[in-house]
Amino acid sequence: MKKKINILVGTHNAGKFKELSNLLPKKFKKISPNELRIKSPKETGKTFLANSKLKAKYFYQKSKIMSLSDDSGLSVKCLNGKPGIHSARFAKKYGGFKKAMKKIIKDIEIKKKKKKNFSYEAEFVCSLSVYDKSGKFKNSVGKVKGVISKKIAGKNGFGYDSIFIPNNHKITFGQMSKRKKMMIDHRFQAYEKLKKNFNLF
Repeated sequence: MKKKINILVGTHNAGKFKELSNLLPKKFKKISPNELRIKSPKETGKTFLANSKLKAKYFYQKSKIMSLSDDSGLSVKCLNGKPGIHSARFAKKYGGFKKAMKKIIKDIEIKKKKKKNFSYEAEFVCSLSVYDKSGKFKNSVGKVKGVISKKIAGKNGFGYDSIFIPNNHKITFGQMSKRKKMMIDHRFQAYEKLKKNFNLF
């Protein structure tokens, strides 16, 4: 039996850790920063890519274990791309994801009444970065386009999943089975690019 390869999945978000761990092959032993008592770095990047690279390098330097980091978020067209890279901080500001989702729906409805730059269009973006002893980054970005739901629907996901309806579907990520969502979402798209471009997994 081959010895498993250690990989640190650099996130303290339980939902992200589970999704990324489920995507990775069984040959990897997935390690959480919590197990090593490593805190998250400050996300000072201006893009999803910059933040995922920052986190991957930070977690590698702290653990000396190959590190995979995600930076992702929801971008709403009529809200000028917000919350974007500030998606987690936006939720924290409004007292959690449920209140943040209500705020987004409310802000879109305000735009609709004013008939100014109104659109339900949105996209989920995920940047994945891997950093290891080679000292080089391996990066990919995945996107899923869709629309914002008029109400919060579904409890299967996490984050903003319950207000996002991907194109060619009639239900939110939060209403989908976890497996179905995982096989079409932005994290999966980014992971597939990493696998194809770098033969990592």
